[in-house]
Amino acid sequence: MAEDEESDEDEAPAVELGDGESVEGVPLAQVSARLMWGIEKSYVRKREGDTTIRTPDGPRDLGDVLDEVDLAYFEKRQEFEDAVRDVIGTGPVPTAE
Repeated sequence: MAEDEESDEDEAPAVELGDGESVEGVPLAQVSARLMWGIEKSYVRKREGDTTIRTPDGPRDLGDVLDEVDLAYFEKRQEFEDAVRDVIGTGPVPTAE
């Protein structure tokens, strides 16, 4: 009987997903995970500038966000994420209803 219980658990999804439409763009953390640190802003723009990220105000191209960032070099991942969040803000990402 224990074997039957295990097989039922394996089939269940780990996280229940909603039925709504997907949100445009990718999370900022996904972009920053693809980069090596320290890195120049110009290199981030060259490599990821066309990437659309999720923001509380809707999707935005990372290159446009970087135009508003004052730093030219990011020593650490957290420094990059903080600088971008200073521009885009924090909060829930809107979804289509």
